[in-house]
Amino acid sequence: MARHEKVMFLKYLFISLRPRHWIKNFFVFAALIFAKKFTDWQAIRLSLFAFALFCLASSGIYLINDVIDFKRDQEHPSKKNRPIASGKISRLAVSVLGILLLSAALLISWELSLVFFWTIAVYIFLNLAYSFWLKRVVIVDIICIAIGFVLRVIAGVVVIGVIFSPWLLLCTFFLTLFLAIGKRKSELLSAVSIARGVLANYSLDLLNQMNMIVLPAILITYTLYTFNTWQSQWLITTVPIVSYGLFRYLYVINKKSASDDGPTDDLWRDRPLQITLVVWLTMVFVILINV
Repeated sequence: MARHEKVMFLKYLFISLRPRHWIKNFFVFAALIFAKKFTDWQAIRLSLFAFALFCLASSGIYLINDVIDFKRDQEHPSKKNRPIASGKISRLAVSVLGILLLSAALLISWELSLVFFWTIAVYIFLNLAYSFWLKRVVIVDIICIAIGFVLRVIAGVVVIGVIFSPWLLLCTFFLTLFLAIGKRKSELLSAVSIARGVLANYSLDLLNQMNMIVLPAILITYTLYTFNTWQSQWLITTVPIVSYGLFRYLYVINKKSASDDGPTDDLWRDRPLQITLVVWLTMVFVILINV
């Protein structure tokens, strides 16, 4: 293989790892932040390890999923340009790398913590089940996505050994369920239902009704957390920021050109959402530091 071909192969392989989606794994830092462990270097080190392992696991799952969806992605207006679907890299090489990444994540997590190992093992099992089957089961598909994020938060909790508020876990579930519903809605609006069979079982009315249930649940659970936390009741002041962020995302998926790849790409592209996230994180840090 010529040098140029090797460089392009590695480039396409790296793109297939979906590094832009590693931002999802920042959920493992939730415990570090809300348990006020962000000044504890040991907790920071363990959280970074957890983040890195979830990056390995999630990238491995993306590779396996892309191999499974190879033919379906070729019929998709945008996914057909992915390296695997377009034939730029072989499915065999991708499959081998995916298995290696998942194996590495499990082996290293075993050394880190037994509870953490089982958490990431459940995460991998759930996502593989999603890739092979559950993503074609209506409603179950979006619930699986939300549970995957809750498992990230739980992993962050167990790796640093803290007690975490059940309200925040519930809030995480409802928040990511809301984002998953938004992803399905943007896919419907983009008319890609042929490429993803499960979309035939959804309608805009159904997804809007789901949002009418889930959106209040996010605000209620987050507000209850700010009231009941022993950290600081000043966290209640972040509720308006959270509300704006939720409404802005609704605006993006309803009025703007939302991405088929979901909330991750929407966050990368929408400046108000980025500013909202930065403002919220800044307020949380300032409030918790000054408790």
